Amino acid sequence: MAGIQSQKTERDGFLPIRTNGFDRGFISVVILILVHLLWMRFLESVLPLWVATVLCLALAGFIIRKG
Repeated sequence: MAGIQSQKTERDGFLPIRTNGFDRGFISVVILILVHLLWMRFLESVLPLWVATVLCLALAGFIIRKG
């Protein structure tokens, strides 16, 4: 089928590399782990950990959609 082109799964977004859905999900999980570790070290006495989780989930949704 010469007229059908394969769909492009990688795309350009605001991330400085070309990524697919799995890459963006992996980057989101790594950021989630890093933020939680830093949060537990520096901010947990002031704000509970669920605040970090909510912020990271919002950030992950943004990265997966727009990244």
